[in-house]
Amino acid sequence: MSDTRDTTGSHDTTGTVDTVAVPAPAAADSPSVQAGWSGRLGPHGRRAAAPAAGVLVLLALPFYVTSFWLQTGLFAMAAVIGASGLNLLSGTTGQLSLGHAFFLAVGAYGYVWLAVEPSGTGSSSLYGLGLPPVLAFVLAIVLAGAAGGLFSPISGRLRGMYLGLATLALVFLGHHMMLNAPQVTGGFNGRSVPPLDIFGFSFTDTSPEGLAVLGVPFGGLERLWYVGLALMAVAWLAARNILRGRPGRALGAVRDSEVAAAVMGVHLTRYRASAFIVSSMYAGAAGALLALVFKRVVPDHFGLLLSIDYLAMIVIGGLGSVGGAACGAVFVALIPHLLTKYADDLPLLTAPGTTGSGVSPGDAARYLYGTAIVLVLIFAPGGLAGLAHRRPRRKGDDSPRTRRFPLRTRTTPKEHTP
Repeated sequence: MSDTRDTTGSHDTTGTVDTVAVPAPAAADSPSVQAGWSGRLGPHGRRAAAPAAGVLVLLALPFYVTSFWLQTGLFAMAAVIGASGLNLLSGTTGQLSLGHAFFLAVGAYGYVWLAVEPSGTGSSSLYGLGLPPVLAFVLAIVLAGAAGGLFSPISGRLRGMYLGLATLALVFLGHHMMLNAPQVTGGFNGRSVPPLDIFGFSFTDTSPEGLAVLGVPFGGLERLWYVGLALMAVAWLAARNILRGRPGRALGAVRDSEVAAAVMGVHLTRYRASAFIVSSMYAGAAGALLALVFKRVVPDHFGLLLSIDYLAMIVIGGLGSVGGAACGAVFVALIPHLLTKYADDLPLLTAPGTTGSGVSPGDAARYLYGTAIVLVLIFAPGGLAGLAHRRPRRKGDDSPRTRRFPLRTRTTPKEHTP
């Protein structure tokens, strides 16, 4: 009896032949492989590509833009740093502060006083410690934090409108001190700001003279641009680490429910005071950077309107969001400079230094802030950050969507049972 075997199968004891199907290799352009590659590179790739592209653009800007845009960008960087600190205090902890301008002034004048050499004699003398500029910059941030620490017993016990009024007093107190301490602040005329110097490399148009990178002259603004980028990156990372760690959860609990936070073991006074100190240090760093960009600090730079501008930044960007605060800061910081530059080409605007019946660029910018705040509170309570994270409508999803208003809750109607 002959034994027949199938080369494509295996012979079992019962005499039946089981065929083994060998899968064909998937083609490189098959839908499954394409879906795998797109799934592997899609979300993560897009998530990493956007920040990388933004960083590359910021690094390359000094090679292509003029000094006006560099100076405007540095103002925006300082605003991002200051708004990130205020966002930790007001957006995350829920503590209202109208005194942010005071701590900006402490950082700016602190840097000048620590870095400049004493000059003059008699009643016209100006005090200074003459420290290295880098050390003076760091100590100016510490000085702003110390000023916040002196106020922390009050900030740790007050909240809401009461804390807002208490911090409002800081602005008027600081303005009075800036005008009546001429040996330190220079009085009404202010003081010149010494340039930043790191190991003999000066962030001015000279020393070394004629510095060029890839054929592009690098003056003071170009050099200071990368200092601002580094400071903004450190401020950004520090704020994100605070919010994602245990302190951020504790601060959020204080904002949401003080009773629940206390039950969970959160020390309310300590965390409120700590948030105020950290916010003050952020403001000090922003003020010192502003001083380097302005090259001269005067008391009128640090008034109540500056504090209101910073509140507008975090409201427009989104309370409690680091990225939202940065976007709101860029918006609020750029608008006045853009309106000033193009005042002659825009209707209803009057250029600075000219007479006319139009609106000044500064007033027009604040009208835009107010309009943006109203629109955000009505249509997007989460600010620009909320718009960026809004879930898009899926295809085939016909379920009704109710617009959320900040003061209106959504209710589901009850069914009527006969």
